[in-house]
Amino acid sequence: MKRREFVKVTSQASAAFASTIYIPSLFRDRKIRIGLIGAGWYGMVITRAALETGNVQVIGICDVDSVHLKNSADELEKLQGSRPVTFKYYRDLLDMKDLEVVFIGTVPHWHALQFIASCEKGLDIYCEKPLAYDVREGLAMIGAANRAGNIVQVGFQRRQSKAFQKAKELIESGRIGAIHQIRAQINYNPDPVDISLQDPPPSLDWDEWCGPAPRLDYRPSIGHIAWRLEKEYGNGHLVDWGIHHIDIIRKITGEDMPDEFNATGGLYVLKDRITTPDTLTATMAFEKAPVVW
Repeated sequence: MKRREFVKVTSQASAAFASTIYIPSLFRDRKIRIGLIGAGWYGMVITRAALETGNVQVIGICDVDSVHLKNSADELEKLQGSRPVTFKYYRDLLDMKDLEVVFIGTVPHWHALQFIASCEKGLDIYCEKPLAYDVREGLAMIGAANRAGNIVQVGFQRRQSKAFQKAKELIESGRIGAIHQIRAQINYNPDPVDISLQDPPPSLDWDEWCGPAPRLDYRPSIGHIAWRLEKEYGNGHLVDWGIHHIDIIRKITGEDMPDEFNATGGLYVLKDRITTPDTLTATMAFEKAPVVW
């Protein structure tokens, strides 16, 4: 499958999955049983949000950082009144009896393996963005979901924003006239990053964290958050923040795939400290009008 065809398939699949509302609890007298893979910062953000519905119970969590694992288990015990079973390895969590749903909050280079394994278990999935690290992984994930017939949602939370829903309403009503160009900006670079080589924290299994990705020597500039700007583990600003803008603008405008795509930029400010562009302009042009991200 050509890249253009792949992106069309994935965009359609993401839209279909994300529009599906998970409501089995409305027809049951018990809570949905959830397992969390990646119990760090954002894994816990999405898990707290789920608990606020009152319809779920977290029965298991896993993380290769023992501090994250303990802290998150402690917090979940306070929030829901029961302590989830803790695991280091995600496959052990997936073997839990009665598990129904998996939240994937790990780094992108782990998404494909964890997603496909969850599909093979017949579990429904909420996977944080980006869905995949690269194109071939994304194709394999879509294939696994199609075979499983499970419910899958990708973490494009802006689709639920009333502000963006209102923007779509205004555009479709014609009240603001024809749309010829849309611009979205990200004005952000991290604080000065520490690139000194260090031993990883004692709590972190660095080899397991790297997993299927290249193993770089540990340094704080990778850590638990700044990996987003390392090409080995993330894909930079365009795939971290940029895909939120791309997804919601295409959702609002009803656009499919662009007829042209062009990107220019470079590494100017954080040269030798990160490995993805810190300055980038990406332009997508459609037959109707150019859309600039």
